[in-house]
Amino acid sequence: MGLFGKKRGDSPGYEDNAALDGFGGYQPSDSSGYTPPVPELAAPVEPEPQPAKQPMSRSGRRAMYGFFATLGVIAVATLANNGSDRSSSSSPTTRAPIVYTPSPQVVAPPVTDGWQSVTGKDGVYAYDVPPNWTPKPGTIHGWEKGTQVPGIRMVASAFVGDGYCPQDKESRVGGSGVTNVKVSEPSAAAQKAIDDLAVSAYNPENGPLTAKITKEPAQPAEFTLGTGKKVPASIVLAEVVTPPGPCGARRALVGVLAPELGEASAVLAVYSGQDTPGGADREQILKILKTYRGVPEADRKTITPPPSTLR
Repeated sequence: MGLFGKKRGDSPGYEDNAALDGFGGYQPSDSSGYTPPVPELAAPVEPEPQPAKQPMSRSGRRAMYGFFATLGVIAVATLANNGSDRSSSSSPTTRAPIVYTPSPQVVAPPVTDGWQSVTGKDGVYAYDVPPNWTPKPGTIHGWEKGTQVPGIRMVASAFVGDGYCPQDKESRVGGSGVTNVKVSEPSAAAQKAIDDLAVSAYNPENGPLTAKITKEPAQPAEFTLGTGKKVPASIVLAEVVTPPGPCGARRALVGVLAPELGEASAVLAVYSGQDTPGGADREQILKILKTYRGVPEADRKTITPPPSTLR
């Protein structure tokens, strides 16, 4: 399975429920996410205990976003043939429907006309994605650490192009998310994040490192805190080329924005295949990155999604 057709095998780790091979990663569960290390916004991004305690198997497990399995018990009545006149059938067993009530979510309005926002935990930060993307703010995804790759995990996720490749029903064109980088200087934080993502996403975790990664020079940017204060930030883009696979795509573009937030940075990362319709090109990736922002408390709104009835 995969954008580049590279099998990683069954090595330990997490699995994105629509992962691309060499482009997929881990998605252990839906989670309320992590809080990024923005001094005026929240504490550092740190993984919650629950995902790390789950069994790690790259294949066979599917993390589910907003999906719940219902187990039903089927009662079978068997009547003995004892010569009586009683009917040989019984009334069907009636099961009460199960009603699932989702947890409240904090949302923020998009700043880009026609786009949709992806809001981090408690609404302290957000970024926007195009209308053809699917925000999954409660989903953790990324790539596990291997002998040859550093690994990366992201929260406040969004995805595009699910199932684009007929040879891989779990294929996906691209995605985005926020990751914690324990580096304070924006340019250095951006360089580390782009390396972690590009190397981990496009190479097998135990090698060989066959992806060709070409980084562009860092460019200055700004990040607006929830207080309205602007802090320096850095953007880095990189093109990734890998050997061709069954899904045909060979090129991808990765971009990150790292703001200056103190001892660590909460970096937004965006990645997308470049040979598949529906993905994000260089201009669109830059546009997504530049929407990354802190959210003023007045703009945060708590909603409770409607209950779902499972029968």
